[in-house]
Amino acid sequence: MLARDNTLNNKFFKNNDNGKFTFISNNPEKTVCLGIELGNLLQAGDLIAINGALGAGKTSLIKGIVKGLKSPDIVTSPTFSIINEYSSTVPIFHFDLYRINKLEDIEELGYEEYFYSQGVTLIEWAEIIISYLPEELLLINIYMDLNNISTRKISFEPKGERYKKIVKELKAIECIRN
Repeated sequence: MLARDNTLNNKFFKNNDNGKFTFISNNPEKTVCLGIELGNLLQAGDLIAINGALGAGKTSLIKGIVKGLKSPDIVTSPTFSIINEYSSTVPIFHFDLYRINKLEDIEELGYEEYFYSQGVTLIEWAEIIISYLPEELLLINIYMDLNNISTRKISFEPKGERYKKIVKELKAIECIRN
């Protein structure tokens, strides 16, 4: 199994202030609500790369995103199946890459059919496949607060004009601003 940590030192994941936004969530329900608002802004072809430690709230955020995309489906983490597909006005592809053992496994899944499709692609543990990700995407890092077990720092880093626009619109939503 590939090593997983919350240290993001690759040039692809370095922080910059170019449209970056940080949201503080104090409970899973608030993380789901944030996801709903983000889902409302997404469209066919969008790719969201999500990183965070086990239990950080990646799946809670995705539950909200899928709900915001108007899917009636129940979201479960595809830890063992690697990919779940949900129905909506656009197809939704939910990857959980925690159990990927080697990078070549992503090729066997036919990742390009998903990443470059007319669906919305949501990837948990995206740092595992950095070299396979498109240049333009929305990177979300979720950090746990070790002093407060229910608090999460959710950092948005847009890569590309489309994602800068999404983050700008997300920041403007009244209930999102902290």
